[in-house]
Amino acid sequence: MTITRRNFIRSMALNSAAIAAATMFPGISFASWKPIDLPAGSIQWSKTPCRFCGTGCGLLVGVSGEKAVAVKGDPNCSVNKGLCCVKGYHSVQILYGKDRFKTAYVRKNGKMVPTPIKEALDLVAKQMKASIDEKGKDAVSIYGSGQWSIPDGYAASKFFKGCIGTNNVEANARLCMASAVTGCLTTFGLDEPMGCYEDIDNADVFITWGNNMAEMHPVLFSRMLANRKSKTDVRIIDLTTRSTRSSQAADKSIIFNPQSDLAIANAICHEIIKNNWVNQDFVTKHVSFHKGKTNIGYGTEDHFKFKDKQETVDFEAYKTFLADYTPEAAEKISGVSAEDIKYLSALYGDPEKKVTSFWTMGMNQHTRGTWINNLVYNIHLLTGKISTPGNSPFSLTGQPSACGTVREVGTLTHKLPHGVVMKEGARKMAAKIWGVPESNIDPKPTYHTVEMFRALDRGDINFMWIQVTNPMVTMPNLRRYRDGAKKDGRFIVVSEIYPTPTSDVADVILPSALWVEREGFFGNSERRTQHNDQLVPKPGE
Repeated sequence: MTITRRNFIRSMALNSAAIAAATMFPGISFASWKPIDLPAGSIQWSKTPCRFCGTGCGLLVGVSGEKAVAVKGDPNCSVNKGLCCVKGYHSVQILYGKDRFKTAYVRKNGKMVPTPIKEALDLVAKQMKASIDEKGKDAVSIYGSGQWSIPDGYAASKFFKGCIGTNNVEANARLCMASAVTGCLTTFGLDEPMGCYEDIDNADVFITWGNNMAEMHPVLFSRMLANRKSKTDVRIIDLTTRSTRSSQAADKSIIFNPQSDLAIANAICHEIIKNNWVNQDFVTKHVSFHKGKTNIGYGTEDHFKFKDKQETVDFEAYKTFLADYTPEAAEKISGVSAEDIKYLSALYGDPEKKVTSFWTMGMNQHTRGTWINNLVYNIHLLTGKISTPGNSPFSLTGQPSACGTVREVGTLTHKLPHGVVMKEGARKMAAKIWGVPESNIDPKPTYHTVEMFRALDRGDINFMWIQVTNPMVTMPNLRRYRDGAKKDGRFIVVSEIYPTPTSDVADVILPSALWVEREGFFGNSERRTQHNDQLVPKPGE
């Protein structure tokens, strides 16, 4: 290969311009995407939320022509204050993979064949109508996720619940957040965590319950580290089942046997009561005591029904229950020394220390996830360390809109955009806004996520539209549901951007626009709603 002096000087000038742009606009850019004659200063920067986890960081995306070519953190966003993690810094790359779906595909003679979008949509409508005519409205379903933007989830709920009249609407947040939701509901009577990210700046102690924030929520972990660096006595305690990068950065790492965090939490409450660290004024004014359900199944039984009920008890009954959970007894169960359990108890019990507890999927996908959520709330309620700056039990969300879409606009079988299907007032409100008869909205929930896939396997549901999620990887007892989706008489529609094991079982694949290719809204862990504009064109159809 030969190069002329003129071209060499020209390429050096372009490189210098790129370096200057990087200095002015620090971030990550992807030079291999740029045309060689990209003039300096041609990148236009626009604000958008990141959509790769539930933190909700603000990004600035650089667009040149019709392509996103660079990204950096938004310094004016109160969530991340200009910082990004590796996912944010590489986020725009997902738009441009070579194997991206850009047209519809229809299974013909066992093979997926590229098909005009109108033909594919007509087939979807035909199959949906045939299922309803044959088996009734509850034979069709839609399964989405916390990756749905808020308008996407709202449209899905309106279409299926308001138009078709079935409550067969679910989302994968049922798998990751059901324990967090049920933990909130059974403890507080309302859903959603009460903490916010400013608690990170105000807390004296952070206790991470079975989660690796340094790698999974690195921007929030960085805020914790910044707080510790700016003050003299801030501590990070990593309560974990294995050593991680969070363990390395923590002041103390405590490793427990998997599932035994239940015993640890009860032992902490035992010590708080024993040492008179209970905030009596707060408990008297705001706390009642209840015995929860214990016969709650294991999530694998079709048609499971609860046989026991929650009972109201008094403080003395609760104290008696905790008598079995001494630190020494908990040590035998958890592998954590009684000394370390007492240390944790003293941190929570110290009235001069503000304590924030963080957890995510380690607790929320626990086989007893609701219970462990309840028990950590118990610690904060006993000490009154809740809903004040720096004092927060905080369940972190994994997906960008597990809060903002699923909980807020009703993409679960029992939910509506405001209230639940069981409540007449909520049905009336939705019917009025949607412009449909109230009778269209069924007052009875149908299937939660796992039961919906069981119903697909059984044949009670024979049409399922799956959007922005990959259940043929994420579902428990997966082989049953993969085989069920392939049975005769089942019709699976998948809206996706890339091939997945779920698109492998589809009868129709519909290409999707992603993130900054369209306008939308996302929520985040602290219930912040963020808007994004369309910044680049949608590819293909």
